[in-house]
Amino acid sequence: MCCFYFIPGKRQQAGCWVHPQRLPLGNAFDGCCSAPGYEGQQPTDEELKQCNLGYARCWRLPAERAADAVRFSVGQDTSAEVEISYVCELKHQPGAYGNLVYSRAASAWLSTHDDPRIQRKAECFAEPYLLRGPR
Repeated sequence: MCCFYFIPGKRQQAGCWVHPQRLPLGNAFDGCCSAPGYEGQQPTDEELKQCNLGYARCWRLPAERAADAVRFSVGQDTSAEVEISYVCELKHQPGAYGNLVYSRAASAWLSTHDDPRIQRKAECFAEPYLLRGPR
C-alpha cells in the first residue's frame, strides 16, 4: 500500500529494491507529496522508500486524515475491459473503496476517481498489468 498523499511520477530503476515488482504499485516511483503544507515537495531518496511503501510512517502526514494508504487489485478482466479495485485504509481499517474501469479497445479509462492522487496511483498500478495483455 503506497502512501495516500504520494503522487507517483516516473517509474524508477530497480536501484535498492530487490523485487520492485512486489511493491504496491508494481514498481518504484519518484514523485511528490500532496500532504497539506507540503504540496508539490519532492521527498528525499530515503523518504521515497516510505512513499512507495506507505502506511503512515511519514512525518509530513497530517494528524487528521482520510486515509493512511491505498491498496489496489485487479478485479474482473475481460478482453474488452479491466476493473481495478481500490481500498483506502485508515489505521489498518478499510474505508472508501470502489472500482475503476479501463477499456482495452479505447485505451482509456471508462471510469476514473475524483481524487487525482488515487487516479494516478491506479494508472501506475494498472500499466504493467495492461502491458501483459488480456488474460
